[in-house]
Amino acid sequence: MKRTSVFILFVSLAIIAFGKNERAFRYPDARKSDQVDNYHGTKVADPYRWLEDPDSSESRAWIEAENKITFDFLGKIPQRDVIKKRITELWDYEKFGVPFKQKERYFISRNSGLQNQSVLYVASDLKEKPRELLDPNALAKDGTIALGGLAISDDAKLMAYGLATSGSDWQTWKVREIDAGKDRGDELKWVKFSSASWTKDGSGFFYSRYDQPDEKNQLRSQVYNQKLFFHKIGSAQSADTLVYERPDQKEWLFDGEVTDDGHYLVITVSKGTDPHNRIFYEDLGAPGAKVIELLPKGDAAWHFIDNEGAVFFFVTDLGAPLGRIVAVDTSKPLPVSPREIVPQSADKLESVTLVGDRFIANYLHHAHSLVKLFKVGGIANGEVALPGLGSASGFPGKRHDRETFYSFTSYTMPTAIFRYDFDKQASEPLYKPQLKFNPNDYTTEQVFYQSADGTRVPMFLSYKKGMQRDGQNATYLYGYGGFDISMTPSFNPALLDWMEMGGIYAVANLRGGGEYGERWHEAGEKHVKQNVFDDFIAAAEYLIAHKYTSTPRLSIGGGSNGGLLVGACMTQRPDLFGAAVPSVGVMDMLRFQKFTIGWAWASDYSSSDDPNDFPFIYAYSPLHHITLGCCYPPTLITTADHDDRVVPAHSFKFAATLQAAQGCDKPVLIRIETKAGHGAGKPTTKIIDEIGDRWAFLVKTLGMRIDGKR
Repeated sequence: MKRTSVFILFVSLAIIAFGKNERAFRYPDARKSDQVDNYHGTKVADPYRWLEDPDSSESRAWIEAENKITFDFLGKIPQRDVIKKRITELWDYEKFGVPFKQKERYFISRNSGLQNQSVLYVASDLKEKPRELLDPNALAKDGTIALGGLAISDDAKLMAYGLATSGSDWQTWKVREIDAGKDRGDELKWVKFSSASWTKDGSGFFYSRYDQPDEKNQLRSQVYNQKLFFHKIGSAQSADTLVYERPDQKEWLFDGEVTDDGHYLVITVSKGTDPHNRIFYEDLGAPGAKVIELLPKGDAAWHFIDNEGAVFFFVTDLGAPLGRIVAVDTSKPLPVSPREIVPQSADKLESVTLVGDRFIANYLHHAHSLVKLFKVGGIANGEVALPGLGSASGFPGKRHDRETFYSFTSYTMPTAIFRYDFDKQASEPLYKPQLKFNPNDYTTEQVFYQSADGTRVPMFLSYKKGMQRDGQNATYLYGYGGFDISMTPSFNPALLDWMEMGGIYAVANLRGGGEYGERWHEAGEKHVKQNVFDDFIAAAEYLIAHKYTSTPRLSIGGGSNGGLLVGACMTQRPDLFGAAVPSVGVMDMLRFQKFTIGWAWASDYSSSDDPNDFPFIYAYSPLHHITLGCCYPPTLITTADHDDRVVPAHSFKFAATLQAAQGCDKPVLIRIETKAGHGAGKPTTKIIDEIGDRWAFLVKTLGMRIDGKR
């Protein structure tokens, strides 16, 4: 009898039970191999290496069996259907993206409420009814084809756009005629981690891609040697002009941006996820011009804003960990010396655009937005008044435009779109959601707590007004803490459902993120990554000490690097949490660099390939700190079979190891989504289903008492 048949037979006999006076779980049989790796003299077993191939018959049988156990368990939770119904009701309101203008045309993204993907519209006036330009929902019945990027030609006649299928990072780019609403024959494949930027005359655009991979392993194989190309409209991809490549630097990534005046191609050169980058450029007005290495050191972050002739404006953290605005005169001999325009302030400078002859500087003040205006010479020119404690983003446009647009959101306020008028120096609401709930029933407070080493860390707490601090509130503590990414207030309709049920939603702004600039980021990366986990554990201890919740009612969650966070904390302090929900997490810290773009994360994690780094990574790798017989909190691991960012093997191996080690009857489940990826572009229906299952799992395992008829 084939092993697969035995495996399926075993699964059919698995006991799906949980709770007091019920039998303990028995999980699908997961074969243990004798795989052992030698890391610089340390031997490390990897018995579930076979799960790294998600398409093998053995892996597929295991996946099917695990999903059966998980969905059987979830299906027996009485409140599950009510929870999903309520999330669906809360989700069903009109949503808009930030509009942008190109050549007297406005481009607007809108979702009527429950559409799987937002639809792109175009209008010549914001007061008129817009015309549908692209509806991704028409491309796949299940909503699994998403718009991954777009670029409008300078004359607003053509649109280049990228499509991602089933959540993959791979995209196919096409070109659509905006007046006719029809595609041309152009099709560009094997595009990943790339935008597009048109030449001034609209003859074509710059983009980056990889060589065609082995299609069988395209969701797992490492990707190296990205190249920058120019695509001439109407030509085959095979005829595209290679603009720049660096075979000697296989890890470099290229993003080409044509300046608004059309004179220059600015090339941002990144190495993986390292925020320190390089800036090269090419003079498009000089035939045969070579690419100039303007800022080649890679010792600081440089973000191009705009140019004034040969003078380029940048946001940089060179000599300013919190960020400043500088000018670089490219007509001067190399090496260039930046001229400071707006100095570093006490707050983190998150982003800058140049619109209305003003630098619009978006700062983070204790992880929430503060938007200031500066004249091009650097003189302060007021602020954009925001509605409250939240996040503002957008502010697109060209230098001499007299209007721009931005979004504002918070944990309790759905995203609203505003138009800013530079002549009036005032904002006006453009799109305010028509809600079927009252955001004023909820509140957000910001608290500060001390981590293990005394570092002061901020945390947002959101809950329904009238909540009592009696230690009995179910709490969902969320975090990320990595890659210089700032966790700022944002709205999710499903969070209202959690708060309606009496839950607290807590977000800790951990080191490793970008909330307080590069020093905050560096304090949570590489050899001091443990600081991030200490910050998260301290957040949990604060919530308990101040009677917001207690261990049996405290759950933790996070995705991607945040999944690593959850995995590390639950294996270091299994006694502290009442439940854990790690999503698409990086769980095998010894092999993450072996798959797709994983090598790029070494800038934050370092790598087990380096003997100096290995001890630090091995010390917290979640997969390798699961102890046989330990009682771990109820755990729901989530991943997707098409995740080619953090390959599902991380979650597969973590689940199999945790199930085999679990020393009590608390469930360890894995929910494996199909036709989905790391998260970007996920259809609304899949989002609601996944969040509904997460809340149902926590209602069950945290012992929440809710009204099933609400």
